[in-house]
Amino acid sequence: MGKLQEIEITFTNNKVVYSPGESISGTANIKVAQPLQCKEIKLNCNGFCGVTNKSNDSAWTVEEQYFNSTISVADKGTLKPGDHSFPFKFLIPATAPTSFEGNYGKIIYRVRAFIDTPRFAKDYKTEKPFYLLSLLNLNEVPDIFEPSSSSVTQQFTYLLVKNGTVILRAETDMKGYTPGQVIQLTANIHNQSGKSTSTVMASLVQKVTYETKKPTHDLRAIAEVEGGVVKGGKEAEWKEKIIVPPLPQSSLTGCELIKIDYYIKVSMKSPEVVLTLPIHIGNVSLDKKAHSKSASSAAAPPAADRAPSVRANTNPTLPPRTAPKPAPRPAPRSRASSYASPSAPPVEDFPGAVGGTGVRPQMSEALPTKSHSQLGASGPHAAVSPSAFSYAPGLTFSQRPHQNGVAVPPASSEPLFCVSTGATIPFFSENNTNPMPTTCPLILPPGYSSSEYPQDAPPTYDESCNT
Repeated sequence: MGKLQEIEITFTNNKVVYSPGESISGTANIKVAQPLQCKEIKLNCNGFCGVTNKSNDSAWTVEEQYFNSTISVADKGTLKPGDHSFPFKFLIPATAPTSFEGNYGKIIYRVRAFIDTPRFAKDYKTEKPFYLLSLLNLNEVPDIFEPSSSSVTQQFTYLLVKNGTVILRAETDMKGYTPGQVIQLTANIHNQSGKSTSTVMASLVQKVTYETKKPTHDLRAIAEVEGGVVKGGKEAEWKEKIIVPPLPQSSLTGCELIKIDYYIKVSMKSPEVVLTLPIHIGNVSLDKKAHSKSASSAAAPPAADRAPSVRANTNPTLPPRTAPKPAPRPAPRSRASSYASPSAPPVEDFPGAVGGTGVRPQMSEALPTKSHSQLGASGPHAAVSPSAFSYAPGLTFSQRPHQNGVAVPPASSEPLFCVSTGATIPFFSENNTNPMPTTCPLILPPGYSSSEYPQDAPPTYDESCNT
């Protein structure tokens, strides 16, 4: 085993998640079996970002340093047999970005210990990572409460013959979400051709850009939803829900080498049409109540700009009254009209439905959903609780509950975190004082567990009238 039996770094209170501007403290524990001569014992704390053009390659092409501090805890001398503890404390800069681990780059934070020995002797070193989280408050993003919408018109060509056009419109209920929330997606497809379209697809896409001499773009579909087809001359509306799994935040403030973007992609293969709806993923969810209050107060005009009160005119002159006109007499009702008639004609008989002059109906049919899949659940990374990355300032990390969670005890040599969908995400099992990585199945939005797709078609107008 040699002279050195153990060299280990421990953090105060076993804390491994920190915020920018905090202090990180702990001890370096050294256990020696025989007297060990050393020139110096140093402790180093550093944070940096490295990116590369090759997948999972640690030979960084470009690096970016955030901080690098070194302290000396022991000078030249001899360590006697037994246990030795050396305390340390470092200050994390307030501008340091959130930890991240991707295929082509990482943002890493660590504390290292070095034992420098005399010449021709073996040096000893060890390191322990920690994780930084800079919260992204979605309420501070401009126009975040507005829906993200887009539309596109595409010519429908079948067998080299132009057959009409297809208009695709889509929007989300908001522009900002946190893990565990549900994206409400609405798509409208107006098929102005005589040919049926292909199925409509919607997916939540993560785009990570690694800034090198030749930037690398890593695209990943996080969730996919498939709808039905739209027949020729028909218009359909498709409403769907997409769960947001644990994901890194959209903005890595302070990092210039890694950019993260999210968007909803709605597409069809025939005709080939694609539109994107940009969204933001953050840590602090939107406060709709506060926004509605501020919007209502902003909409109300000040007292000085309001219209003058009616009391300003104490003796108003009323216009002369006119005699009311007699009401028309109702026409006699025949026996054939003794039953109440439908309030609206059938859709197929509506004069404006197909080239008529009347007003076109609002919607001809509702598009069913064929399949819904949360990608990555069976991939190389384990699925984690949606509440993992959505806490607000002031909450403690210990005993953080999650739904349907199953605790997995970590190996002694592994960090106490789980990498999921490209990010190092901390989360904690219930009734545990120490942080532990957990895995749990993805939580589907309301209605998914009990619903079956494709859904049955709604009843016709005649069937509704008869029932």
